[in-house]
Amino acid sequence: MANLTEDPVLEINGIKVKEEDTNLAIDNKVVVREEGQGERDMSPPGGNSIHRSGSRPQLDLSKAAIEGNFEEKDPIILLPNQSDDISHLAVDLGGSLIKLVYFSRHEDRSSNDKRKKTLKERLGISNGSRRSYPILGGRLHFVKFETNKINECLDFISSKQLHCGGMDSRWHSELPADNNAVIKATGGGAYKFADLFKERLGVSLDKEDEMDCLVAGANFLLKAIRHEAFTHMEGHKEFVQIDHNDLFPYLLVNIGSGVSMIKVDGDGKFQRVSGTNVGGGTYWGLGRLLTKCKSFDELLELSQRGDNRTIDMLVGDIYGGMDYSKIGLSASTIASSFGKAISENKELEDYRPEDISLSLLRMISYNIGQISYLNALRFGLKRIFFGGFFIRGHAYTMDTISFAVQFWSKGEAQAMFLRHEGFLGALGAFMSYEKHGLDDLMVHQLVERFPMGAPYTGGKIHGPPLGDLNEKISWMEKFVRKGTEITAPVPMAPNGTTGLGGFEVPSSKGETLRSDASALNIGVLHLVPTLEVFPLLADPKTYEPNTIDLADPSELEYWFTVLSEHLPDLVDKAVASEGRTEDAKRRGDAFARAFSAHLARLMEEPAAYGKLGLANLLELREECLREFHFVDAYRSIKQRLTMEGQCGHEARLLTLIEGVLAANIFDWGSRACVDLYHKGTIIEIYRMSRNKMQRPWRVDNFDVFKERMFGSGDRKPPPHRRALLFVDNSGADIVLGMLPLARELLRRGTEVVLVANSLPALNDVTAMELPDIVAEAAKHCDILRRAAEAGGLLVDAMINTLDGSKENSSSVPLMVVENGCGSPCIDLRQVSSELAAAAKDADLIILEGMGRSLHTNYNARFKCDALKLAMVKNQRLAEKLIKGNIYDCVCRYEPAS
Repeated sequence: MANLTEDPVLEINGIKVKEEDTNLAIDNKVVVREEGQGERDMSPPGGNSIHRSGSRPQLDLSKAAIEGNFEEKDPIILLPNQSDDISHLAVDLGGSLIKLVYFSRHEDRSSNDKRKKTLKERLGISNGSRRSYPILGGRLHFVKFETNKINECLDFISSKQLHCGGMDSRWHSELPADNNAVIKATGGGAYKFADLFKERLGVSLDKEDEMDCLVAGANFLLKAIRHEAFTHMEGHKEFVQIDHNDLFPYLLVNIGSGVSMIKVDGDGKFQRVSGTNVGGGTYWGLGRLLTKCKSFDELLELSQRGDNRTIDMLVGDIYGGMDYSKIGLSASTIASSFGKAISENKELEDYRPEDISLSLLRMISYNIGQISYLNALRFGLKRIFFGGFFIRGHAYTMDTISFAVQFWSKGEAQAMFLRHEGFLGALGAFMSYEKHGLDDLMVHQLVERFPMGAPYTGGKIHGPPLGDLNEKISWMEKFVRKGTEITAPVPMAPNGTTGLGGFEVPSSKGETLRSDASALNIGVLHLVPTLEVFPLLADPKTYEPNTIDLADPSELEYWFTVLSEHLPDLVDKAVASEGRTEDAKRRGDAFARAFSAHLARLMEEPAAYGKLGLANLLELREECLREFHFVDAYRSIKQRLTMEGQCGHEARLLTLIEGVLAANIFDWGSRACVDLYHKGTIIEIYRMSRNKMQRPWRVDNFDVFKERMFGSGDRKPPPHRRALLFVDNSGADIVLGMLPLARELLRRGTEVVLVANSLPALNDVTAMELPDIVAEAAKHCDILRRAAEAGGLLVDAMINTLDGSKENSSSVPLMVVENGCGSPCIDLRQVSSELAAAAKDADLIILEGMGRSLHTNYNARFKCDALKLAMVKNQRLAEKLIKGNIYDCVCRYEPAS
């Protein structure tokens, strides 16, 4: 019998790990062996880990250790010798393209500290509230290759060891051979290339039904990806947000070599209701015979320069240039495709290949559009989605299909397309893995990000994968994708400089159609199951965070110019944050090149990355910095600002609000404010701002807010229960502005939650930095000290208290939570589970700073009281939003909706 005075020992595949009372789940199998006893199978009934088919390798459990305290239901197990992520891989092997979807998993490694523990206790957060997702986070990648280059595809899979679960190649050689390794596959190539996969990679292809995969992929994308669907008319893309509760039924039209029309009634419920043998294969086959083109892309390129009027018979040709208005036909309507070839005494070589290609494209596209609409009408379906190899993001193809649907429906129906349409089958095959963990993921748990190669590759892979940062930088320095050639970049700055970077990106306009010119770029989907919708939004369905509409060309050009002009200074700060080493300079230049290319790509095609707002653009910049390993580009600046801003500040409400507005003057994202800072310290700027603070402000609801706080006459309203303070910049913003305001709320008996960025962005304070700042301020203020102790912020800090007492009084708590983002702006459709939990008992929100209360959320409405505070540091924004000027102040109070 075991000695009950000793800690039980868990044995996981021969590895003994001490823990007090915890069940561990690895590969859906847990074996617990207590000393002196036999094994007990602790596998959960349904399992909540990713199911591994034969293709999944065994985990390297050597030196496994548990991270987390014994109170946690599912503590994290650290595997220090695991060489890389555990991954899924699925392939769609088509006749023209091979599509890969693979998932790399990153464990959520929450730190075991007392602050987190206290926060969880205060907010009632438990692991159970996060829902038991099999995956704790990771990335979903989309990659494609031409089928005739299948060896490049196999090399890519092998180099990243995707068929072995993402194991690093240096460990792969030591893995035992697995003759039962399997990966999911769909498409005709799953049969054609089965032997080649077995010979080259040692894996078998588990063949999934093509139509099952197609529908499963479409359903997932339409339910889980915001703005996945879009319309396309006359070159204009408009993204559509579809309520996933109102998705079914719909018609899915897959245009491959032929056309299948599928009525989708729900998950796993569909039927093929129609189709036609006139599809992409028809266009390519006839086009090849008539024009001698060697590839589908070449045929599409010809259509860009064609004039179908030389071949097609139009209504005007029959009626002497007139419309046939009686039956609603314009003179430009095609009466007969290729009809003019009947009456003209010409041979094939007398017709331009460009005109033939365009006429053929219009003929097939119009007919597919017409048949699709008639089937939708037949079944009473409201939505028609088009996908497949034939479309592949080609603008003119989408326009012709859209025109046909609009024409035959008399404007009552619209054709819609999908950003990931080329990956429907591969994604469906990926979904066929058991326990993949994606079933319940929703739109707020998926964040699409675009890595540095996106502006050039359009989702395609050219050459070997970039294995490390040095290879990425080398690629940026040497190559840029231009048409079908690899050419050297054209620097915008002399060699050896840092900060300008970038190079000319070729335009799609002109004589050739660049391979990615009209296609929508596909990014990497980051899966973050801990993100939630902010529960205090008055109407989440109508919420739109962005106040600046980048669909307006003038707005787009203005903000792109602002970001471009700010780039040299940003790179300089990033390099300085890393000690100005040669490595940092090289990374800084690579970042500048990559971000410049993103901007150029979006100027060329604003919808290339989906629906774009200013917040998305700013987040793209921060992600690009992180991609080149600049963890916190403004680290040194923030430290200097915070040191300059440390001082006590006590006053009543008006002075406090003035303090917040004055402190918000400093923002490293504003050129005007950076110029100010070069002329004086942050304290001097703050004093100048306070001296000029005069009411009424441009937006001034202070008196209404004051009445809610203090009442009028005999009416004394109760204090707010809990206030969420969304803080902005380091330095004066937090020390001279928001902390004094927090102190006043605490003094009145209101719990205060300081909400800060999860990741660095510009000079914004982060949730990781905030407790140390609070600890410093608590040395000078007894109210802050007691509240910080109650909120668990000072458990590890050595505080010199004002009165020398050590006891924790019954003060209301001051807490810090992260918001779940790493951008100067905040999208409240995707916030951390911590913030969502804190919001449930909150009745006051204070949004501070341009990014959080002007660029985003200025028009947001909440279920509770909301106060939006900011000083405007951009003239354009001042004119557009508040019809004011730079340095105008906004104090906008909105009672609960």
